[in-house]
Amino acid sequence: MELFLFLVGVVGISLSGVMAPGPVTATTIVMGSRNRWAGELIAVGHGIVEFPLMVLIVVGMNRILESPTVRIVIGLAGGVFLLIMAVQILKSIRSLGEQQASTVKGAPVVAGIVLTAGNPYFLVWWATIGLGLATRAGELGIWAFALFAVVHWLCDLLWLGALSWASFKGSALLGRRSLRVVLIICAGALVVFGAIFIYGAGSMLIKRL
Repeated sequence: MELFLFLVGVVGISLSGVMAPGPVTATTIVMGSRNRWAGELIAVGHGIVEFPLMVLIVVGMNRILESPTVRIVIGLAGGVFLLIMAVQILKSIRSLGEQQASTVKGAPVVAGIVLTAGNPYFLVWWATIGLGLATRAGELGIWAFALFAVVHWLCDLLWLGALSWASFKGSALLGRRSLRVVLIICAGALVVFGAIFIYGAGSMLIKRL
């Protein structure tokens, strides 16, 4: 019963994090408009970073993630990547009708990896809230920790998959004009998040100088 209640809590906390609007959400909507399985593939890329991170945090990597220097580098790199993605999205709008889903077949996994590793808020979440959950899971046993990791990732998979499916169906139903509007909004969101990442990292850098 204790493990069950813990996992229920994990689902609630995980969903509250993954459902919050952010770069991954915007990217999933964009890629999902062309590729039905983009959300699942982004979740795979996310998991490639997240699963090892869960283990590393438990053994003490949270101290590294709390380092101002590390957070500055991650914030700057992540912010620049988001701005580059926004530019690419805006460029792709011109050839929207010519692009096929297959042209972005491999991109979602890479996007999931880079967006996860380059998101300072994601890493801070794992160094704080995630650390508490992972530590508690470890106290319940190795199998509890394994279940915790899988359940947490499944929340990402299910939500991003649903978001991708909705975007894909929406693009087919709404037509190119409405899809262009959605893509412009998502590109704008990535610019905002990228600017926030860079501003946060820049502010930390200035304070250290």
